[in-house]
Amino acid sequence: MIEQKRERLRQVLSAIGPMLVAYSGGADSAYLAWEARQTLGRDRVLALIADSPSLPRRHLRLALAFAQTHDIACETLATYELDDERYRRNHPDRCFFCKDELFRRMEEERGARPAFSTLAYGLNADDPADFRPGHAAARLHGVRAPLAEAGLGKREIRDLARLARLEIWDRPASACLSSRVAYGLEVTPAVLRRVEQGEDALAALGFRQFRVRFHGAIVRIEIAREEMQRALNPEMARRFTEIFKRLGFDYVTLDLEGYRMGALNAGLVALPTASS
Repeated sequence: MIEQKRERLRQVLSAIGPMLVAYSGGADSAYLAWEARQTLGRDRVLALIADSPSLPRRHLRLALAFAQTHDIACETLATYELDDERYRRNHPDRCFFCKDELFRRMEEERGARPAFSTLAYGLNADDPADFRPGHAAARLHGVRAPLAEAGLGKREIRDLARLARLEIWDRPASACLSSRVAYGLEVTPAVLRRVEQGEDALAALGFRQFRVRFHGAIVRIEIAREEMQRALNPEMARRFTEIFKRLGFDYVTLDLEGYRMGALNAGLVALPTASS
């Protein structure tokens, strides 16, 4: 079944032809870029990484390394979503303005590179069930979603990456740093730097799956449940407090529910949208 879906993906990619791929280095976009390179050839696929203060430097390094290892043509593309007041004010549809900026910049690149006819991104078949305003921007710009078109969900993509012996098959889910900032609090480069420094410190402590959630004076640390036991001891509490007090937080908290994707979406009902 999964091999049939891979063959379907290859058919979709062949029909689309030369493409620019929105590439973050996460499992979905990395597998898409790799499979497109296998199907279409190196000269017919270009992976573009949106580079802004919202992209962790650690993720940028991993993304570039994956592309180099697997001979995928890859370039960084400066994006300026933080120049948009609608993005900075951080209402629930913030992601729309980010993706609108990304796809607009990719359209400019396509105009300068006539060999590439199509824009693509790593939407998978499971994503439409989640709250993701960025998908509306993709529809607006006519961006293709080959993984979703082939019916591939999150687990299937990781399984295919594992079968292909790609190092990203079990890479923890990644998202932009702005997704750590509680809705309604302004997204600024200074806030994003604090979040990134906190997450770099958690990585240096050996944690693998985590989020630093920014709530103004309060930081809420999410750690994967399978790693929680290590986090729940007085010595680690002391380390967390030392790290995050130094970053300017008044209160340091550990979320006992552990890491879960999209945790900040829990209170969306009461929040206004950017268009209100």
